[in-house]
Amino acid sequence: MKYMKKLYPLIFASLFACHNADKTIRTPAAVQNAATQTSLIVLGNVQDAGSPHIGCKKECCRGLFQNPETSRKVVSLGVVDPENNRKYLFDATPDMTEQLKILKYYLPENINEVADGIFLTHAHIGHYTGLMYLGTEALGAANINVFAMPVMNEYLRNNGPWSQLVKNQNISLQTINAGKEISLTSNLSVIPFLVPHRDEYSETVGYKIIGPDKTALFIPDIDKWYKWETNIIDEIKQVDYAFLDAGFYSEKEIDNRDISEIPHPTVLESMQLFEDLPSKEKNKVWFIHMNHTNPMLNPESEQSKLVISKGYHIARFKELFVL
Repeated sequence: MKYMKKLYPLIFASLFACHNADKTIRTPAAVQNAATQTSLIVLGNVQDAGSPHIGCKKECCRGLFQNPETSRKVVSLGVVDPENNRKYLFDATPDMTEQLKILKYYLPENINEVADGIFLTHAHIGHYTGLMYLGTEALGAANINVFAMPVMNEYLRNNGPWSQLVKNQNISLQTINAGKEISLTSNLSVIPFLVPHRDEYSETVGYKIIGPDKTALFIPDIDKWYKWETNIIDEIKQVDYAFLDAGFYSEKEIDNRDISEIPHPTVLESMQLFEDLPSKEKNKVWFIHMNHTNPMLNPESEQSKLVISKGYHIARFKELFVL
């Protein structure tokens, strides 16, 4: 009962942000049950540079510089396992300070101010630079487990300022390998897998996050689906939730750069690829990692409503999913 009392503020704050696989809003009782189960929380859904975006003069950002929307955080997932009192973060974003505090609310009995482990996808600014807050200038953390692929591991170990985190034992690098399952708790395991992307400093991976009852796919960054040797449709069929790269709604958003330099699958392309999926499979798709120009960041936009009407979902800040 003492544990549940501590959760009451969280329960009421999360009531309208929590979804079942069938997208129904949870009742208060269901939220209480979810808070005591292994669960995944959306801690951010925006592309690396955030929203508003540096230097942006477009309408999509103009008002946000004066009136920021607090829900616009860079893409990250949190996972909690109350039974084993463990919590994990997927990607260390520039918004990590607040995201870790939010994650802590979901597991108040875990006194760790950071997480029991941080999983990195790749070395682009929105996905690992939050590690800077673990260093001497900020938290001065002690041996936080950071899970990274071999090239990413070596990049952090051999390049400043990240190497200082290793030298000062602020972080403890844990090497992971594609296709090799990592058992975290009796309720939770993770499998990394390689995806094609701009790999200037590291590999790029997605993750399969496996809970006691359900499994989630997390692919925040990938080049065009046809460049991946794995069939994304087959992968969707094997999981319960699929959090997929939705950088751009369409190519029309980018008029100041060569779109071929940033070849994310557009949402229109993805929906066309998934068009023949039965509604049960479409219902698993949660679009995430939206560029500041993506109109889907606005729940009331025509594009958001169209995506929902076609049977897909758009991942929103603080939504919770039971694993």
